[in-house]
Amino acid sequence: MTTSPIHRPSTSTATTPVGSAEQWPALNAPRCSAVRATAAKLIFHRAVKTLPVRVALPGGERIGAGGPGSPVMRIERPADFFRRLGADAKIGFGEAYMAGDWTSNDPAALLTPFAARMAELVPRPLQVFRRWVDARQPDHERNTVEGARANIHRHYDLSNDLFAAFLDDSMTYSSAWFAPGSDDLHEAQLRKIDGVLDLAGVRSGSHVLEIGTGWGALAIRAARRGARVTTLTISAEQKHLAEQRIEQAGLADRVQVLLRDYREAHGSYDAVVSVEMIEAVGADYWPDYFTTLDRVLKPGGRIGLQAITMPHDRLLATRRSYTWIHKYIFPGGQLLSVPAIHEAVHRHTGLTATESRSLGPDYARTLHHWRARFLDNWPQLTSNGFDETFRRMWEFYLAYCEAGFTSGYLDVVQLGLVKHHR
Repeated sequence: MTTSPIHRPSTSTATTPVGSAEQWPALNAPRCSAVRATAAKLIFHRAVKTLPVRVALPGGERIGAGGPGSPVMRIERPADFFRRLGADAKIGFGEAYMAGDWTSNDPAALLTPFAARMAELVPRPLQVFRRWVDARQPDHERNTVEGARANIHRHYDLSNDLFAAFLDDSMTYSSAWFAPGSDDLHEAQLRKIDGVLDLAGVRSGSHVLEIGTGWGALAIRAARRGARVTTLTISAEQKHLAEQRIEQAGLADRVQVLLRDYREAHGSYDAVVSVEMIEAVGADYWPDYFTTLDRVLKPGGRIGLQAITMPHDRLLATRRSYTWIHKYIFPGGQLLSVPAIHEAVHRHTGLTATESRSLGPDYARTLHHWRARFLDNWPQLTSNGFDETFRRMWEFYLAYCEAGFTSGYLDVVQLGLVKHHR
């Protein structure tokens, strides 16, 4: 496992990384009206009543339609739990887990039925009030060139050691693609990378642009095919470790890592690849992203794109909402839908989609591996300064995402695009 020295949270309020200790006082139960807390309790009871889960409250009360083998949610502090839901349900549910207001014997299994019924948890007549009760994404998290750097810093620059604790040896932080009959995460990650490279037609002699370096796994794999790679990242931590890994692989003469925003890309390339970077672009900048792909790709060139998607109707209903994931994990993030991708490609490029594949169930398996590794390796992270609230935050994050893919509410697609000769 390759690691680098730990980088502890900054004390600057402008750049405090997500998950740092400075955020924990905000987890005190928020003040909200008794009416909103009561309404949240009623909606929660109504939603849980028909779900295949068991919810246990102090004093022996039990709700939910689950049987003996169903996942259990234990609400330890009901008053604080419902105050958080009443203040902002999309943020409060996760904050309540971080604070210990509720626990579960299997959070991913518990959250899966909630994810499967996401559009129905709040009664339809009450959904019209979303515009007044949902928080909106703050302006300072918009993905301008400078804003994107700050957003990425808050997640990816927490610590390379943190990511090394739960990723496979390739340090790949995106969905794997498991071969039939195999549960080997490392092999599945390499298979996924090969799938993207194949969609982009990467071979010996290709000049490849990668948007979103990660820790260098795809660039290394492409270079081993005989390609020349220019790869862009806006994470200083990722650039440092990616360059180390590329050097150790003996491929420094074939791969150039640049600390550069995708909008600042220049040159002309035979192939462009981008794996789960588009989620950090933001809806306002989707035209810029796809225009860039078209601009830097040579006629006859191909693109391999991997993107997390959600149902189009849910995208339209929630695209301006500010959620727990935005606040604590991916500030400025926005998932697309498959129709949104095709619309952006059609409106802003001369590209044509050639083929696609769905890897949603593979992402659920990937996240299950990551969560198990994270919890197994947690003791080494505590010695580096991460606290129990941070552990609960990341456990909830990984379980929450696993539930999304297991339920089918989320998907991840690999898409091939081509730029025809004009």
